[in-house]
Amino acid sequence: MKFNIVLVEPEIPQNTGNIARTCAATGSTLHLVRPLGFDVSDKSLKRAGLDYWHLLDIKFYDSVEEVLRFYNGENFYFMSTKGKIIYSDAKFKDGDYLVFGKETHGLNELLLEKYYDRTLRIPMIDEARSLNLSNSVALTVYEGLRQNGFTGLLTEGKLTGRKC
Repeated sequence: MKFNIVLVEPEIPQNTGNIARTCAATGSTLHLVRPLGFDVSDKSLKRAGLDYWHLLDIKFYDSVEEVLRFYNGENFYFMSTKGKIIYSDAKFKDGDYLVFGKETHGLNELLLEKYYDRTLRIPMIDEARSLNLSNSVALTVYEGLRQNGFTGLLTEGKLTGRKC
Protein backbone atom coordinates (compact mmCIF):
# COMPACT_ATOMS: atom_id res chain seq x y z
CA MET A 1 0.00 0.00 0.00
CA LYS A 2 1.45 3.34 -0.99
CA PHE A 3 0.33 6.80 -1.89
CA ASN A 4 1.61 9.53 -4.17
CA ILE A 5 2.03 12.87 -2.42
CA VAL A 6 2.04 15.86 -4.76
CA LEU A 7 3.26 19.19 -3.37
CA VAL A 8 2.44 22.10 -5.67
CA GLU A 9 5.03 24.87 -5.29
CA PRO A 10 6.03 24.17 -1.68
CA GLU A 11 7.70 27.14 -0.02
CA ILE A 12 9.13 26.01 3.32
CA PRO A 13 12.03 23.53 3.27
CA GLN A 14 11.35 22.19 6.77
CA ASN A 15 7.78 21.27 5.79
CA THR A 16 8.96 19.50 2.65
CA GLY A 17 11.67 17.71 4.65
CA ASN A 18 9.09 16.49 7.17
CA ILE A 19 6.82 15.36 4.34
CA ALA A 20 9.75 13.58 2.68
CA ARG A 21 10.31 11.70 5.95
CA THR A 22 6.61 10.72 6.10
CA CYS A 23 6.81 9.52 2.49
CA ALA A 24 9.95 7.50 3.22
CA ALA A 25 8.44 5.92 6.35
CA THR A 26 5.24 4.93 4.52
CA GLY A 27 6.69 3.93 1.15
CA SER A 28 4.87 6.81 -0.54
CA THR A 29 6.28 8.66 -3.56
CA LEU A 30 6.89 12.40 -3.28
CA HIS A 31 6.10 14.51 -6.36
CA LEU A 32 7.35 18.13 -6.24
CA VAL A 33 5.91 20.72 -8.61
CA ARG A 34 8.14 23.72 -9.41
CA PRO A 35 8.81 26.45 -8.63
CA LEU A 36 10.07 25.40 -5.23
CA GLY A 37 10.64 28.02 -2.55
CA PHE A 38 14.04 26.51 -1.74
CA ASP A 39 16.92 24.56 -3.23
CA VAL A 40 16.55 20.79 -2.82
CA SER A 41 20.07 20.72 -1.45
CA ASP A 42 18.94 23.09 1.34
CA LYS A 43 20.32 21.85 4.65
CA SER A 44 16.97 22.54 6.40
CA LEU A 45 15.25 20.19 3.96
CA LYS A 46 17.82 17.46 4.53
CA ARG A 47 17.91 17.97 8.30
CA ALA A 48 14.11 17.55 8.54
CA GLY A 49 14.32 14.32 6.50
CA LEU A 50 17.27 13.14 8.62
CA ASP A 51 18.66 9.82 7.46
CA TYR A 52 15.62 8.74 5.43
CA TRP A 53 16.66 10.16 2.04
CA HIS A 54 17.84 6.79 0.73
CA LEU A 55 14.29 5.46 1.29
CA LEU A 56 12.62 8.28 -0.66
CA ASP A 57 11.21 8.04 -4.18
CA ILE A 58 11.06 11.66 -5.38
CA LYS A 59 10.02 13.12 -8.75
CA PHE A 60 10.00 16.69 -10.09
CA TYR A 61 7.60 18.48 -12.48
CA ASP A 62 7.22 21.95 -13.96
CA SER A 63 3.44 22.27 -13.43
CA VAL A 64 0.49 20.54 -11.81
CA GLU A 65 -0.95 20.12 -15.32
CA GLU A 66 2.15 18.07 -16.21
CA VAL A 67 1.43 15.74 -13.27
CA LEU A 68 -2.24 15.40 -14.25
CA ARG A 69 -1.34 14.65 -17.90
CA PHE A 70 1.43 12.20 -17.03
CA TYR A 71 -0.77 10.22 -14.62
CA ASN A 72 -4.03 10.63 -16.57
CA GLY A 73 -6.55 8.03 -15.43
CA GLU A 74 -5.13 7.75 -11.92
CA ASN A 75 -7.19 8.63 -8.84
CA PHE A 76 -6.50 12.17 -7.61
CA TYR A 77 -7.68 13.92 -4.44
CA PHE A 78 -7.08 17.63 -3.90
CA MET A 79 -6.64 18.92 -0.35
CA SER A 80 -8.01 22.35 0.49
CA THR A 81 -9.69 24.30 3.26
CA LYS A 82 -12.26 25.08 0.54
CA GLY A 83 -13.13 21.40 0.06
CA LYS A 84 -16.63 20.06 0.54
CA ILE A 85 -15.77 16.47 1.51
CA ILE A 86 -14.22 15.56 4.87
CA TYR A 87 -10.92 13.76 4.17
CA SER A 88 -11.88 10.73 6.29
CA ASP A 89 -15.02 10.20 4.17
CA ALA A 90 -12.92 9.53 1.06
CA LYS A 91 -12.28 5.88 0.22
CA PHE A 92 -8.52 5.83 -0.32
CA LYS A 93 -6.93 3.13 -2.45
CA ASP A 94 -3.41 1.99 -3.22
CA GLY A 95 -1.67 4.40 -5.57
CA ASP A 96 -3.99 7.38 -5.01
CA TYR A 97 -2.53 10.85 -5.65
CA LEU A 98 -2.99 13.34 -2.81
CA VAL A 99 -2.39 16.89 -4.04
CA PHE A 100 -1.48 19.72 -1.63
CA GLY A 101 -0.93 23.40 -2.41
CA LYS A 102 1.70 25.84 -1.24
CA GLU A 103 1.74 26.99 2.35
CA THR A 104 0.67 30.61 1.72
CA HIS A 105 -2.11 30.17 -0.87
CA GLY A 106 -3.09 26.51 -1.18
CA LEU A 107 -4.22 25.19 -4.55
CA ASN A 108 -5.43 27.41 -7.39
CA GLU A 109 -9.22 27.84 -7.30
CA LEU A 110 -9.51 27.11 -11.05
CA LEU A 111 -8.01 23.68 -10.35
CA LEU A 112 -10.32 23.19 -7.37
CA GLU A 113 -13.39 24.17 -9.43
CA LYS A 114 -12.47 21.58 -12.07
CA TYR A 115 -12.04 18.83 -9.47
CA TYR A 116 -14.36 20.06 -6.72
CA ASP A 117 -16.03 16.65 -6.34
CA ARG A 118 -12.53 15.29 -5.48
CA THR A 119 -11.56 18.13 -3.12
CA LEU A 120 -11.15 17.14 0.52
CA ARG A 121 -10.87 19.19 3.69
CA ILE A 122 -9.65 18.57 7.20
CA PRO A 123 -12.24 19.90 9.69
CA MET A 124 -11.19 22.69 12.04
CA ILE A 125 -12.78 25.61 13.82
CA ASP A 126 -13.95 28.56 11.73
CA GLU A 127 -11.32 30.95 13.09
CA ALA A 128 -8.41 28.68 12.09
CA ARG A 129 -7.00 29.38 8.63
CA SER A 130 -5.35 25.99 8.08
CA LEU A 131 -3.13 23.31 9.53
CA ASN A 132 0.60 23.10 8.89
CA LEU A 133 1.25 21.46 5.50
CA SER A 134 3.37 18.60 6.86
CA ASN A 135 0.72 17.84 9.49
CA SER A 136 -2.00 17.81 6.83
CA VAL A 137 -0.02 15.39 4.67
CA ALA A 138 0.71 13.05 7.58
CA LEU A 139 -2.90 13.10 8.77
CA THR A 140 -4.25 12.29 5.29
CA VAL A 141 -1.68 9.61 4.44
CA TYR A 142 -2.22 7.80 7.72
CA GLU A 143 -6.01 7.94 7.32
CA GLY A 144 -5.59 6.23 3.94
CA LEU A 145 -3.25 3.66 5.46
CA ARG A 146 -5.65 3.07 8.37
CA GLN A 147 -8.55 2.50 5.97
CA ASN A 148 -6.48 -0.18 4.24
CA GLY A 149 -5.23 -1.98 7.35
CA PHE A 150 -1.71 -0.47 7.23
CA THR A 151 -0.82 -2.99 4.52
CA GLY A 152 2.93 -3.28 4.04
CA LEU A 153 3.83 -1.45 7.25
CA LEU A 154 5.14 -2.84 10.51
CA THR A 155 2.25 -2.65 12.96
CA GLU A 156 3.92 -4.07 16.06
CA GLY A 157 7.06 -2.88 17.80
CA LYS A 158 9.47 -4.85 19.96
CA LEU A 159 11.17 -3.92 23.19
CA THR A 160 14.96 -3.93 23.02
CA GLY A 161 15.60 -4.75 26.66
CA ARG A 162 17.58 -1.53 27.14
CA LYS A 163 16.94 0.42 30.30
CA CYS A 164 17.18 4.21 30.08
